[in-house]
Amino acid sequence: MDFVEVFKSFLIFPGGLFAIAFGLFLLGIDRKVYARLQRRVGPPLYQPFIDIVKLLKKEMVIPKTAHFPSFMLSEVLGFAGMLVAIMLIPISGVFTAFDSLGDMLVVLYLLALPAISLMLGGSSSSSPFGAIGFSREMIMMIAYELILLLVMLTVAYKVGYALGDTPVFSLNKIMEYQLEHGSFLFDLTMLPAFIAFLMFIPGIIGTVPFDIAEAETEVLEGPILEYSGSGLALFNLMSALKLVVVLGLGIVLFFPMTITDFAIVNLVWFFIKALILMTVAVTIVRASTGRMRVEQAFRFYLGIPFGLALISLILTIYQV
Repeated sequence: MDFVEVFKSFLIFPGGLFAIAFGLFLLGIDRKVYARLQRRVGPPLYQPFIDIVKLLKKEMVIPKTAHFPSFMLSEVLGFAGMLVAIMLIPISGVFTAFDSLGDMLVVLYLLALPAISLMLGGSSSSSPFGAIGFSREMIMMIAYELILLLVMLTVAYKVGYALGDTPVFSLNKIMEYQLEHGSFLFDLTMLPAFIAFLMFIPGIIGTVPFDIAEAETEVLEGPILEYSGSGLALFNLMSALKLVVVLGLGIVLFFPMTITDFAIVNLVWFFIKALILMTVAVTIVRASTGRMRVEQAFRFYLGIPFGLALISLILTIYQV
């Protein structure tokens, strides 16, 4: 393993500076399109960048009754986990992920870190709103993580059976298989899994109708209520990076196709695919629905998305 390349990938591309800028840019587009759908002008596209800079300039106030080590560790844990996860997401025609660092299951574990960091921060802040947010986040995590696991198993079995081997959990091999044989997005047996993944995205991102743990009108941002300054900035950056990881994972699993041999064009194509996926799964849903209660969201994920993902898994297993 070339540790220099790993270091560059962690700090510059595809992680680090690139991922942060891309994630904040996506959040800016999401807010702009959301406002337009509500017939408002909305903030400028660079507003998320301004918000981060403003937070970094402010003092971080720590509650006297907070558990200091856990309170300080939580935001760093989720932020660092997302930087590592981005290194495991390949970009077709641009970047080949570090297979030696892990595979699809490692990404599954890393995607749990933002929720864990929110729960850790909420529980260590000594705020009753943080405790409520902690319990809500834990319930939501149990629900949507199961959907992601089923979708990943479906894709792994699909590629593994096609290659005459055991399930394949390498994202690089999954991408290479689709580049050669066509995207799973156009495979009828994989369509239910793709729809389930679309439903999974707003849950893990924590947007309406699944922004239950941080509901401003109910628990005043819940787990992150007591965070300010650089601590709150890290949580916001963690959310931006998580958006990049989830969208990149969806692209690799279902439609990683390239349109040229030029890396820069393929990178722009990746941007376009991520924007389309975010608009469909996050922005439009957020603008057209209201917040669910936690028990409603839990039942929803164990109903329709679970059923769709399970259908694709069964069809894939018994297709051979």
